[in-house]
Amino acid sequence: MTAPNGSSSDTTRPVRTPTLDDIGSAWQTVHSVLEPTPLVSSPFAPDGFLKLETFQPTGAFKVRGGLSAVSALPLDQRAVTASAGNHGLGIAWASARLGRQATVVVPEHSSAAKVEALRTYPIELVEHGADYEAAEKHALELAAAEGASYISAYNDPNVIAGQATIGCELDSQAPGELTVVVPVGGGGLLSGLALWARPRPGVRLAGVESSESRGISAAVAAGHIVRVPVGDTIADGLAGNLEPGSVTVGLVAGAQLVAVDDEELRAAMRWLFTHHGLVTEASGAAGVAAVLGGKIDVAGRLVVVVTGRNIAAASFAMVLQGG
Repeated sequence: MTAPNGSSSDTTRPVRTPTLDDIGSAWQTVHSVLEPTPLVSSPFAPDGFLKLETFQPTGAFKVRGGLSAVSALPLDQRAVTASAGNHGLGIAWASARLGRQATVVVPEHSSAAKVEALRTYPIELVEHGADYEAAEKHALELAAAEGASYISAYNDPNVIAGQATIGCELDSQAPGELTVVVPVGGGGLLSGLALWARPRPGVRLAGVESSESRGISAAVAAGHIVRVPVGDTIADGLAGNLEPGSVTVGLVAGAQLVAVDDEELRAAMRWLFTHHGLVTEASGAAGVAAVLGGKIDVAGRLVVVVTGRNIAAASFAMVLQGG
């Protein structure tokens, strides 16, 4: 799980809302290290394109936010985070690249593929708790006890700005009128792109939730964060409640928000493999699932961000076999 789950308390951390200047700083950092990911045409829609974040060195877009956030820390400051996978990989990769120290706390029953990948980095890996909520609580406690900096997977201005660099690449790859579709859990990616799109009136955004976890849409509808029931879903990166006071809710308020179920996600994963030879995790295929389901209002060219590929081979094989 890379997207967010709620804190186990109602304590609100003070988090600064990012600005366009933050995107400029993040772009300088990310662009100096990471190659732009491919934008490829696709038959899933007329004038449709896929933005392939599966080509990132960690297999997911989260490395952008990780690189932006870690680079913003003082040189001697340890980063601490909670993650069920892709965000932790982003922090780990960035810390190794920049020569920084990091602690990543994951739930005890996280994706085996993601935990195994985390073990390849020179980080302190802590397995704690039955779910993300417990891991997040422990990570916050560690950061406070050690005087370290906690970096949220979504509720962090530098993380949000880092994810917005996808939009900076689209400025040259797909200029003009666009509809950009992304998965949404805690909203780090969608809020970053919403901030990027503010001075671009020809850009429309859509966020795709799991039907089993609709925290962002509930918060937008209510005007504040509310806890929602979270069911079982193969989209572990989209599951869970939001941290109290998350700045992402206000940033994503103008985007279209829709949901897809697990069967639609599996069908999209099979479609991406059949038509493009792409391996994707369920969360990464959410945008394509929504488009194939006719759920997105499109104006101009359509860009769907395929956000991650980190899934165990056996699990992916089951999806391809219809399981």
